Amino acid sequence: MMRLVKIAIVLGLLWSGYWYAAGYGLRSSIAGWFTAQQARGWQADYADMSTSGFPLHHVTTLTSPALADPRTGAAWQADWLHLQSPAIWPGQQTLMFADTPQRLSYYDQTAVIEAQDMVAALRLHPGIALELDNMALTSGPWTITDNDDGQVAQANSLTASMVQTENPETYDFLVDAQQFSPGASLRHLLRGAPSLPAAFETLKLDMSVTFDRTWDRSALEDRRPQPRAITLRLADLHWGALRLLAAGQVTVDETGMPTGEVTFKADNWREMLAMAQAAGAIPPQAVSPAERVLNMLAGVGGNPNALDVTLGFRNGYVTLGPLPLGPAPRLILR
Repeated sequence: MMRLVKIAIVLGLLWSGYWYAAGYGLRSSIAGWFTAQQARGWQADYADMSTSGFPLHHVTTLTSPALADPRTGAAWQADWLHLQSPAIWPGQQTLMFADTPQRLSYYDQTAVIEAQDMVAALRLHPGIALELDNMALTSGPWTITDNDDGQVAQANSLTASMVQTENPETYDFLVDAQQFSPGASLRHLLRGAPSLPAAFETLKLDMSVTFDRTWDRSALEDRRPQPRAITLRLADLHWGALRLLAAGQVTVDETGMPTGEVTFKADNWREMLAMAQAAGAIPPQAVSPAERVLNMLAGVGGNPNALDVTLGFRNGYVTLGPLPLGPAPRLILR
């Protein structure tokens, strides 16, 4: 019996030594990463760093973390950030974000994010590259506001995932926001009719994207992987009397120009066309020709308020059959 006690004590001391050594290594790695980003010209700092979670986890807490990339103009700061991982393998990281306001900036535009129980689970492949295997972001009620327009959007929850497939450069994406509510400024921009309810009944996205390389630590330190092929299995937007379904495939060249087709099924398409025009997605000179063609296509289907069309992306333009609607968006991740 005493021998077993001695063995347990020895094992406990060895584990304790490993836990503290691994915790020190994690803190050193994080501190080294922040120092490396500062050397590259970033703002990358924090007020304090500590470790807890003994004996099964390492929970590293960063107080007042702040990151800013001068090349892209993107910046983020929060009151704190928890990074939790099993003590035996730091490649399974769970990031727990502050319930207090987080600030996300792009040059001189700043959005304030407040979210309850926002958690990001990262699963990384072994190796110094830290290649992403999968990532899942979940949140309870969240709100986005800015100083100029007040509340931009809110929802009761958010679920988003990014999962690597058998092809290492291809990832599956799923996004689902429950009871998504656009703010007053967004409703005004889209010319949302007063009859539309406050929240969307459905806002979902299911697609796969093939990038020019895998997502790993260099995606943050060097450059973002760029999309080269997108398969949109389903985009589902349901807002009161408005319903939009979309699916399709496009390829993307090195300049970010898409080529391919996306099929849309829409109810109350005239209101959607007016929203797209108000948001600047369709040039004013293309609205009348597009409306005439869409009205004809809707009539063919037998329901003048329902529409089933395919938009093409080719030669830098969005087209509806032979009719060019306007320049195609460039799909570039900054």
